This record gives sequence, C-alpha cells and structure tokens, in this order.
Amino acid sequence: MPRTHGRALPAPDAQTGIMTTTAPVPLTTTVSKRMPYGALLTMMAMSFLLVSAEFLPNGVLTEIAAELGVTPGQAGQLVTVTALAGLLVAPTIGLALPRLDRRTLLVWMAVLAAISNAVVAVAPSLGLMLLARVLLGAALSGFWSMSITVAARIAGRERLGRAVMFTSAGTSLATVAGVPMGVMLSSLLDWRGVFGIAAGVTALLAVVLRLMLPSVPAENVARLSVLVETLRRPGIALGMIGHVLVIFGHALAYTYIRLALERVQVDGGTVDEGMVIVLLAVFGVGGFIGNLVIGAGIDRTYRVLAVVTPVVIGFALMVVIFGAGSLWTVGAVAFVWGFFFASWLLIVNTWVGHRMPDRLEAGGGLVVVGFQGAIMLAAGVGGMLVDAVGIELAYAAGASTLAAGAVLFGLSDRRGR
Repeated sequence: MPRTHGRALPAPDAQTGIMTTTAPVPLTTTVSKRMPYGALLTMMAMSFLLVSAEFLPNGVLTEIAAELGVTPGQAGQLVTVTALAGLLVAPTIGLALPRLDRRTLLVWMAVLAAISNAVVAVAPSLGLMLLARVLLGAALSGFWSMSITVAARIAGRERLGRAVMFTSAGTSLATVAGVPMGVMLSSLLDWRGVFGIAAGVTALLAVVLRLMLPSVPAENVARLSVLVETLRRPGIALGMIGHVLVIFGHALAYTYIRLALERVQVDGGTVDEGMVIVLLAVFGVGGFIGNLVIGAGIDRTYRVLAVVTPVVIGFALMVVIFGAGSLWTVGAVAFVWGFFFASWLLIVNTWVGHRMPDRLEAGGGLVVVGFQGAIMLAAGVGGMLVDAVGIELAYAAGASTLAAGAVLFGLSDRRGR
C-alpha cells in the first residue's frame, strides 16, 4: 500500500496552479501499479452529471419559457446565473470550509446539485428556478476547485494528469451526449421529468462518492494570503493570464458558432439546421477522443501542449471562416477544434499539479475563476463584436487572443524554471 505524509511538499519546478487553497495536501509518495479506476470513474460520473445539468436548459429553453410564461431570453438566465454563482464560489469555498474533508465536500456538492435539480423540476416560477440554479453553480465550482486535490490523492502526483483526464472526459461526454440525451428524454417525459431524473441520479451518486473516494483531509486553515502568494510565484500569474486569454478566445468564437456554421456552403446553398447539429456533434466527438488521446501522455507533454493547443485552435477558427465554402473542410477543423479544446482544462490542471503540488486547491480555484470569468466576458464582448463588425472579425479577434495566450503560457514556463 502506498504511504502518505501530511507534511507540506516542496514547491516543484514544472507548472502552475490556481485557486483557494487550504494547505498542504497529502499526496502518495509511492504509486501503486494499478490505477484506482473505480474512484476515477466515480469522479467522471459526477463531472458528466454536473455539466449535463448546467447546460440542460439550453435544449429545452422554449418549453421552459412557454410553461413559465417568460421569454426565451429570460429563461436563458438559468445558464447565466449558474456561471455567475460558480465564479463567486470558486475562490471562496476553500476559505469558507478550511477544515472539511474534501471527500465530504464533494459529497455535499452532489447533494446541492441534486437539490437544485429537484427544485427546478417542481418550481412554479422563474425566480425560484434561478435560486435553485445558484446551488448548481456552487456545486460545479466546488467540484472543479477540489478535483485536482482529490485526483492527486487517488492516483498520486506522478499520474495526476491521467487522473484528471477522467473528470475532463466526463465533461467532454456531457457535451457530446448529455444535452442531446436530455432533449430526447424531454420529448418522452417533458422537461420537468428530465430534471427529476437528474436529481435522483445525482443523489445516488452522492452515496457512491462517499463509498468510492478515499479520505482527503484538509490540513491547514486557508488564508487569502495563500492565494496572493500563489500568484506571486514565478510565472504563475503570467500563466493564469494566458489561461484566461485562451478560454476567452475560444468562448468568443464558440458562443456564436451557430452563426459561423450557418455560413457553410453545400450544394450551392448554405447548410440546413440538421447539418449544423451534425457539425456540432463532430466538435463534441473530437473533444471526447482528444481528451482520451492527449490524456494518455499528458504528464509528459503538458508543457508543449500548453503552447501548441491555443495555436491550433486559433488556426481552426480562421479555417471555419475562410473555409466555409467546403463542408468537409469545416467538418474536419470542427473535429480538430474539439479535439484540442476539450483537453485544455486537462492541460492547465496538470500544469497546476506539477508546478505547485502544495497549492492544489488554490490552483484549482483560480483555474475555475478564470474559466467562468472568461466565458461570461466573451459572451458579452462577442455579442458586441458580432453586431458591430460581423462574425468574421469576431473570429479573427478570438484567434488573436488564443495566440496571445499561447505566448504567455510559454513565457510563464520559462520564468518558472
């Protein structure tokens, strides 16, 4: 059996992190020959359920709006408020619960998500549904902020990247199958029935988490000074800015991907709605495959991928615009775009784990804050760009931002050595 030590680990020489930390997290110093797949698959299931629940309203937005007597735009705030809650919770959850065992914390995050889905399933008004979605946002950010710490305890620092691959795979799978499955079930049960099922499955998962995950004690009291000190480490702040720029550039384009895909030509005309759905599915399939392929060797390749990935995505964005005359070309780059972007959180979290194993929660939290903040900012800025200068220049701006993020990540790695 591997032995663990509660002492603080020395700051490593290779990567960086992000978020609210509590303190040194005991990591395995000897890696067992077999990966604990049961625990990792449980983490993957939680990731899948949380992300599916986050975007489930997207697929049934018109039905929700019609039943509640609100506009689709108002109903769309069910997604916005989830992201906003996540942005606020990510940097504070470790500070608020500095001594709570991280396994117990994940169990409570699953319980919060189950309550959120259950309330949405029976809520008579949009206001109550919005309040319930705040709970889901908290659960999402709590999970992602602690996932690196728990993954390190499950698999050991030497295989942290492979462990994180499972949680990332759950997210990728949710983008491919989660929302479409929700739409299909809503046609059979109505949308309230779908949220009810999500509530029941997530509640069951809370029990499985308690049984399958090892104890992950939080050993010291979290302080805001730890977060500040983390960002002051050589290369860390630079890398985090690069992370924000990468997510911003991607989200600037992906938020309005439907407008870009509707420009694609086939048989002398533009593609229909069915083909747009197929292209989006190709993006999702690419993401799922990319997560598995890149994840297999991520602990050895994350430095290179942190620079290459944003560059490839930026290139893909430009091909989507300038290659719109060929359906096959756009389909191929949609696959490439998904292949590389789905692995971004995997890359960044591995970077955190190798650069700062004594700041895993701090790193995880900062990653989530940057992710959520960049998405919210990109949606607003992207809307103004699309309205003012068109989808073509908006995509060019996204590609430029991705390139800038790649440069900053490369510089952060040099400064961290």
